[in-house]
Amino acid sequence: MEILKVIILSIVEGVTEFLPVSSTGHLILANEFVSLSPKEFSNNFSVIIQLGAILSVVVVYFNRLNPLGISKVEKSKIPSNYNSLNWQSKLFFLIKHYDKETINLWLKVIIGVIPAGVLGFLFDDFIDEHLFSPIVVAIMLLVWGIIIILIEKNNRNKTSFKYQSMAEVGFKTAFLIGIFQCFAMIPGTSRSAATIMGAMILGTNRKIAADFSFFLAIPTMLGATLLKLVKDASNLSMYQNFLILLGSILSFVVAYIVIKKFLNYVKNHDFIPFGIYRIILSIIVLLYFVIIK
Repeated sequence: MEILKVIILSIVEGVTEFLPVSSTGHLILANEFVSLSPKEFSNNFSVIIQLGAILSVVVVYFNRLNPLGISKVEKSKIPSNYNSLNWQSKLFFLIKHYDKETINLWLKVIIGVIPAGVLGFLFDDFIDEHLFSPIVVAIMLLVWGIIIILIEKNNRNKTSFKYQSMAEVGFKTAFLIGIFQCFAMIPGTSRSAATIMGAMILGTNRKIAADFSFFLAIPTMLGATLLKLVKDASNLSMYQNFLILLGSILSFVVAYIVIKKFLNYVKNHDFIPFGIYRIILSIIVLLYFVIIK
């Protein structure tokens, strides 16, 4: 029975983590019906299986995030005997001809993650204790659902954007997007929604906003997951570790599929359907936890 619960929760995590719909809101609802026990393990499980989702981002964007790719080296600089070189020589060559644009992208990601990293370290326990409630989640689902709709309607008639490529996004803008990401520390906001909408407010198109949101997710989610592991790893049993491993694998597979589909979606569609969905979900959460339960 526990394995079936893990499968359901992992699918929910993989589907919702990178969409602007709040994985927290969905997991709170899912845990009402398929919660793992004890409750402390259930909470840790929901955070730690994000490792699988993080790896899916790395796989999808590997070539773009890897500064040592041979495809990024000018053909005129590649020696004719490159393929016959041993791996050490190939690695030395790639390091010597690293891609500066990719390094620049990583610097923007590091700068962008600083605000959430600092505030998350300082207020992680406070948030878990005081803000992790269905009512807070429902309110934030509603608020950000409305924000998404308003921003998209405002952008509907735009024919051009301030930033036409990721290379044009400066360090200051990256830091400001990182500040928007801090709103996601309030459960129900959605890290994806906060960063994507923040980037669009600052002048990016949907594609750039979605890409940078995924890039920021790598250190942000990795940091949150490692924080939980450091705090609670020693208290996990062998079976609980197995459940977490299974959940991470499943969330990786599902998140990989969702990311690929989502990136195709943003090329020609806006986020208004996600805003409407959030509003409907907020009503469901309120009805269930305030009236039914």
